[in-house]
Amino acid sequence: MSTEGDKDMFRRYVEEVTNQGNLALADEIFDRYLAHQPDGSVLERSSEDARRFMGEFHSAFPDFHATIEDQIAEGDKVLTRWRMRGTHEGEFRGSTPTGKKAEINGIGIFRFYHEGKVIESWDSYDQLNLMRQSIEQELRTARLIQQALLPKDLPRFDGWNIVHHYQPAREVGGDFYDFLELPDGRLGLVVGDATGHGMPAALVMTSARSMLRAVTQALGSSSPGDVLGRVNDPLVTDIPPNMFVTCFYSILDPKSGRLRYANAGHDMAYLRRHNGDAEKLRARGMPLGLVPGMGYEEKERVLDAGEVALFYSDGLVEAHDPKGRVFGFPRLRSLIAERGDEQSLITGGLTPRGALHLHWGGLGARG
Repeated sequence: MSTEGDKDMFRRYVEEVTNQGNLALADEIFDRYLAHQPDGSVLERSSEDARRFMGEFHSAFPDFHATIEDQIAEGDKVLTRWRMRGTHEGEFRGSTPTGKKAEINGIGIFRFYHEGKVIESWDSYDQLNLMRQSIEQELRTARLIQQALLPKDLPRFDGWNIVHHYQPAREVGGDFYDFLELPDGRLGLVVGDATGHGMPAALVMTSARSMLRAVTQALGSSSPGDVLGRVNDPLVTDIPPNMFVTCFYSILDPKSGRLRYANAGHDMAYLRRHNGDAEKLRARGMPLGLVPGMGYEEKERVLDAGEVALFYSDGLVEAHDPKGRVFGFPRLRSLIAERGDEQSLITGGLTPRGALHLHWGGLGARG
């Protein structure tokens, strides 16, 4: 067969087998042939393998269509540059369906026998782009799941304002917060952060949050240090040895304004006093999940009318503005001192657009 005949055969393959799904034509084009893989390996294939591959493609991309962009023929080889477009609706070689339009670019080389059958092939297509889109879809789904775990409604108490802001730096992350209803009308407030980024941190965060809730519900404890200690030990065995969770856990009595707290290695919360001083809420304790049998120091403060407590994660103080300047603890402290109410801290001082990716909350006692 001539080089033009070989090019025509490749075009028939693209138009009839690939686009129209005429898999029977594959028997005319392929017999036994050698398929060179992108990783350098060589596999022996048959027309049955070609039909199966096309079947997988049609199942994953029911509406896909291939277009030949260019063809070069020399000797018994035909090189074809092609482009495929279609909606990714099914699993394809480990890639999760996205439900979105996808474009795949590739190059195929067929070596033809004189009877017009393919005896050798080289294929290269942009599977990395397909995998990237699939991973992005999985992360979007994971973000929806993670955000569904966070509190939907803010607790409401007469004489109190509780506000919050949550903005992960990536689709998913390790920051979390929670509100826990306790006996006698008390409220548990949790802010924490699992080390690392992305999916591993999100999985560890989910585990820590679930344990905190389970221990709190089982004990109904008025001791934040006791709760952190009981959560720490199972986390030591359940999470990877190179990971840990920081957590600031406090219990508020809305009737008296008493705030009892313990800290497992988290950034210290702040209490803004009437005179404008920004007081750190200090308490000693190792992060969760590192060493078994740890104890956690407890302390207590009383919030008077008009005073504000601020809880946050390290994403706040470690954030950089477009000029590369770090936000930092001094700026945080000065802003807390300057701004006298909890809502203005969020809307006016601590969330400049494009500068911060954080998760924190505040509560304030009103007169």
